[in-house]
Amino acid sequence: MRSILFPLALLAALAAAGLAATVAGADPSEADRARIEAALPAEAPARPSKPRRLLVFDLNVGYPGHASIAHANLAFALLGKKTGAFEAVVSRDPAVFERKSLAGFDAVFLNNTVGNLFEDPALRRSLADFVYAGGGLLGVHGTSVAFTRWPGAHEDWPEFGRMLGARGARHRASDERVAIRLDDPAHPLLQPFAGKGFEYRDELFRVDAPYSRDRVRVLLSIDVERTKAIQGAAWGDPMRPDEDYALAWVKGYGRGRVFYSTIGHNPHVFSDPLMLRFYLGAIQFALGDLPAPLEPSARLTPALRAQERLGWRLAMTAYSLHKYTLFEAIEKTAELRLSSLEGLSFQKVSKEIPKDLDPALSDDEVAQVRRKLDESGVRMVTYYYHQIPGDEAGCRRVFDFGRKLGIEAFLSEPAPEALGTIDRLCGEYGIRVAIHNHDAKGSPVYWRPEGVLKACEGRSRWIGACGDLGYWMRSGIDPIEAVRSLKDRLISLQVHDLHELSPQGHDVPWGTGAARLDGFFAEVRRLGLAPICFGLEFSYDWLDSMPEMAACRDFFERQAVGAP
Repeated sequence: MRSILFPLALLAALAAAGLAATVAGADPSEADRARIEAALPAEAPARPSKPRRLLVFDLNVGYPGHASIAHANLAFALLGKKTGAFEAVVSRDPAVFERKSLAGFDAVFLNNTVGNLFEDPALRRSLADFVYAGGGLLGVHGTSVAFTRWPGAHEDWPEFGRMLGARGARHRASDERVAIRLDDPAHPLLQPFAGKGFEYRDELFRVDAPYSRDRVRVLLSIDVERTKAIQGAAWGDPMRPDEDYALAWVKGYGRGRVFYSTIGHNPHVFSDPLMLRFYLGAIQFALGDLPAPLEPSARLTPALRAQERLGWRLAMTAYSLHKYTLFEAIEKTAELRLSSLEGLSFQKVSKEIPKDLDPALSDDEVAQVRRKLDESGVRMVTYYYHQIPGDEAGCRRVFDFGRKLGIEAFLSEPAPEALGTIDRLCGEYGIRVAIHNHDAKGSPVYWRPEGVLKACEGRSRWIGACGDLGYWMRSGIDPIEAVRSLKDRLISLQVHDLHELSPQGHDVPWGTGAARLDGFFAEVRRLGLAPICFGLEFSYDWLDSMPEMAACRDFFERQAVGAP
């Protein structure tokens, strides 16, 4: 475990401002260390895909800090070392959040960080961009009041609360005894509990907005009735009218993976074998090695659970709504109960931002797009940019923009000679490129699957195909044969059903036309394919197609659960 020294200049500045920057609690004793070492799991739940680095940040500002911080630091360092899952680097220097520094980490663990950790807008933007572009963020206990002015927890960075999923630190006794429910027993991060709720003692926060089960996937919560039975009348009146006391959850923020748990006030938490296994899984999730579903709890249905098992995801293709602004398209996506959106470079952002969604947007305008997505519970998973340039500067400008949007893939039709540069930047940025097809006139190189496969020869798996079923069928190409030929080069799909198989065929609700979509989805399932998304593109009746798109959604859900 390596520590970055606390800068004396910052200490002096905080002292001049009348604030204390501290980490409370003595270093763990030899007996404490022995207890932690005895509680460590023998192995990690997932094999790291590459060497991983975890930044553990433990600064407190205006607050004396928790006695558990040093115990957690030691436990996290020993967890990584014993299992080989990661290297932990402990710091309380805000400079570690500079962009170049953060690039050396896979996830950030804010360890009981109370108060306004740093106010520099550039550092805050660096942290938000790191997470949005695919980094991990973990918080424990006091992290729910990080980036607040202390005392009093006065909000100072609302985006952090949205990113973490909640604010607030109301609690009862520091050793409150509660019954804990597993809200999602089959979730990968809850496997240490073997499907069984349990009783626990710790100081447990009751959090406030922006917490909502519409925004987070709750893992653990207080079982209110059982807790009342344990504590009797002294438990008192509920602190929330809905009595929804989530204790741990996961959520997405752009491409980022976010975990929070309020369990961690007392040092004993970090020598508890069960909790160390739980936190190890959470760390591996945030690092990117332990896949876990993120669909918010309130949105879960049998159909969505079936999609999670298959790795399928339905996304609104913004072209279906390109007569509207992006913000209107986001609202309509949410209205259709969809959580994913495929962005479009030539769509206007909003009435207030009458500009195309392209790299010319300012950082502030991009931040407004991200806020609109987050507030609507929608994530942009892909982004159509017709021709990514092949020159280094132009290509990098597009990839920088894609990273700010938190996308997983570009949909594009680049010139074949540009693919070398594009392939290299795909690996650097961790963003795939799915080659889209129009017809023979619009896409003379890529209109047939064979053309895409030829373009991919000698290329990494970062490059593949975005199959547009509508154009395939209008060009006489059977979608079933197309996916059989593309196989694992298939990155994404834009699904259509047509009233007839001809160049004049127009969109109809899925399953009602000539596309044989039942057979198509059965073949995708048989091949075990899980594209980034199935795009819901309905290119007909542009201003009044919501009922038809709802019917497409319902058809897709039936396919996911295996019903005809």
